[in-house]
Amino acid sequence: MSINWEVVGWTCITLAVIMGIIGLILSIISAKNMRKRREDLGTIHTELKIGSKIMFAGGIYGKVVGIEGEIVNVEAAKSTVIQISRYAIQSMADS
Repeated sequence: MSINWEVVGWTCITLAVIMGIIGLILSIISAKNMRKRREDLGTIHTELKIGSKIMFAGGIYGKVVGIEGEIVNVEAAKSTVIQISRYAIQSMADS
């Protein structure tokens, strides 16, 4: 019994092509989702104003009490104000 190396070679090539196509499809889907998320974050960062309720990257909710360029002052609890980067804000929690 001998191994037919031609069949093994073509099988490897076929699998490589299929995996390449799957990888291409996944990268296109991922790029589309990342583009949408980047646009959403851009909108959040430009529409930020005092009084907005936000959630930032650590999962902490708070209310914007001041904006100083790249720094945002957030009231996370009663009389507890912390400073965060504008770009740490993940979403708006306004109802």
